[in-house]
Amino acid sequence: MIKVIQLSGILDGTQVDAFHQLIGEALATSASTILVDLKEITFMDSSGLGALASAHKKVRASGKRLSFCSIHEQVRILFELTSMDQVFEVFADRQAFDQTVLSGAAS
Repeated sequence: MIKVIQLSGILDGTQVDAFHQLIGEALATSASTILVDLKEITFMDSSGLGALASAHKKVRASGKRLSFCSIHEQVRILFELTSMDQVFEVFADRQAFDQTVLSGAAS
């Protein structure tokens, strides 16, 4: 089962607690994969990036999979500058995620 979290606006220190709550709720479900759709995130600062890294660690520790899709240009640049694009599983969009995950092509 896949749980999709759709974020919007700005992911900064004011939004981190709400994001952690969404991750906690997703982990409490029977979903084996959590997809965070960042299509509507227009800006992310270091605290937002830290929240994603923390969520990544927490989800993996629970034996589940965390993926991101539809990242905005500013967020993509932040991922690249911090090399998080090498850590996070990032898909161009939901269609690319569906093709990979639903086809079973990814582990």
